[in-house]
Amino acid sequence: MTPPGFNLSIVVPAYNEAARLPSTLQRIQEYLSRFSISAEIIVVLDGPTDSTREMARAAARDMPQLKILDRKINRGKGFTVREGMLAASGQIRLFCDADNSTDIAHFDKMKPLFDQGYDIVIASRSAKDAPEALQVVSQAWYKRALGRLGNRIVQIAAVRGIWDTQCGFKAFRAEAAERIFAQTTIEGWGFDIEVLALAQRLGYKIGIVSARWLNDERSNVKLSDYLDVLGDTFTVRRNLLSGRYRL
Repeated sequence: MTPPGFNLSIVVPAYNEAARLPSTLQRIQEYLSRFSISAEIIVVLDGPTDSTREMARAAARDMPQLKILDRKINRGKGFTVREGMLAASGQIRLFCDADNSTDIAHFDKMKPLFDQGYDIVIASRSAKDAPEALQVVSQAWYKRALGRLGNRIVQIAAVRGIWDTQCGFKAFRAEAAERIFAQTTIEGWGFDIEVLALAQRLGYKIGIVSARWLNDERSNVKLSDYLDVLGDTFTVRRNLLSGRYRL
């Protein structure tokens, strides 16, 4: 059970997000102001080359709960999320995207599942995972097609029973976060697959809530990244078979 005054950590990975990060942080602050809980926001800078760093520092002047992990070298989203999740101190640790494509208010749906004993709760954009899931602003058709094809491969190779592994809105109990992220190896976009594969193999109880998702055409995800994710999937499969993970 999550006690009434539980601590919440919100990890926001950020590469070149100067145009989107300030409004996302403001939205998170507005959401947190509704509750009497102890919360921290951790922005992890993934070696940005625009003014993301300056935007984050400006926001921190007005947000005492905001912490910044400033890395000068770009390593990828997987590395960045891992860094933030292991630096977090909350009993519940949530990571979300800097564009707020899955609004922070989705945590309202997650908390009851933690109260019911789930270890990990993820948001999904697929109606196969959660009937009410909705892509309000959809991705381009070729991205949707590649996503569907890729998920079938992911389900065969690494993560069974989850139709949307890539939605960037996932929350973990502290123990699960530390045990999983301490041994992840994928530094790029395919890290979600590794995280969920480990969660399933470690026997954690995973809950799914529906996402009301808005695609942002300024996304940093390129077409070639879909191929990289497939490569990451087979890396996870190989790691599982070779016994690399501590299961």
